[in-house]
Amino acid sequence: MKFSIQRESLLQPISQVVGVVERRQTLPVLANFLISTRNGRLSITGTDMEVELIASVEAKVDSAGEITVPARKLVDIVRMLPEGASVQAVLEGDKLTISSGRGRYTLATLPATEFPATDQVETLEVVKIQEDKLKNLLDKTAFAMANQDVRYYLNGLLFDFHDGTLSTVATDGHRLAVCDLAANLGLAEQRQLIVPRKGVLELSRMLSDGDAVVELALGKNHIRLVKGDSVFTSKLIDGRFPEYKAVIPKGTDRHIKLERNAFVHALQRASILSNEKYRGVRLEAAGNSVRIIAHNPQHEEAIEELEAQLNFDQIAIGFNVTYLLDALTAIEAERVVMELKDPNSSCLITSDPPGQDRHVVMPLKL
Repeated sequence: MKFSIQRESLLQPISQVVGVVERRQTLPVLANFLISTRNGRLSITGTDMEVELIASVEAKVDSAGEITVPARKLVDIVRMLPEGASVQAVLEGDKLTISSGRGRYTLATLPATEFPATDQVETLEVVKIQEDKLKNLLDKTAFAMANQDVRYYLNGLLFDFHDGTLSTVATDGHRLAVCDLAANLGLAEQRQLIVPRKGVLELSRMLSDGDAVVELALGKNHIRLVKGDSVFTSKLIDGRFPEYKAVIPKGTDRHIKLERNAFVHALQRASILSNEKYRGVRLEAAGNSVRIIAHNPQHEEAIEELEAQLNFDQIAIGFNVTYLLDALTAIEAERVVMELKDPNSSCLITSDPPGQDRHVVMPLKL
């Protein structure tokens, strides 16, 4: 195998693919890239057996072949080369030599046959969707995913295709985030898929705010995204996601309307003196204002007061301040509304007027 390529042309795909390569590996070959050359193209593959990313780029290929090389070492070498440098790679025996200018770097390799082959994705349906719209769906919900929860089906994001709408949903049992995109995606039937946490984070990293159309292939056990010269594949979580629509509060008769930015900044300041373990803040709404109160075991106290519109007399309710801030940061509107029934019921937070996303936060007993 022998090829040459400009530094920048190589750095972009390897920097993208290295994100899926785990630092702690059970199999040594999983710390490597699979590099293959043929027909004037260089293809780089990374996988951790759960997610896989393939990026390809044009290169001057003198002889075709494939081999695996240490992923992070290759990225570090190429990143440190001067801008505009030309890079040559030659495979001799079981060593790959990278040359640029007067520098030579010889890397150990493992045979390509040891690299895990991708399961063939049995595509059931293909959905075309605008890139920025898909990124928006992920950005507004992914923060609410659980992390290493024993309820494994919560460690991911639900893609719910229903009634001409794609909803992304995430919950960790304490809060819930839902974002809807009304788009006739042409699916023959309703479908729910749970994409694992790492797959969601890599998907989000791949997507940009452009309006190009990307392709989502939905399989029985996999989801695949095709974007330009990159192909991303993730296994799905085999489990049943909770009935999220039942969690969204209905019949909430108490509404608090606030200016979002002022609310966010007041919560951030009050959180400095909140209990580091529980991160609790108390909201006291009465008249035309909301007081935010935080305490900690050192008997320190923060009090913030904000103007608000209320359609009731008064209420006092506690929340985890991090959950409130995550929800408010996801909402982009200037004003938000908190909908409540009573101090023991979950709170629905939406933009005012309502937008695509809805956020549910459970109360905290303080």
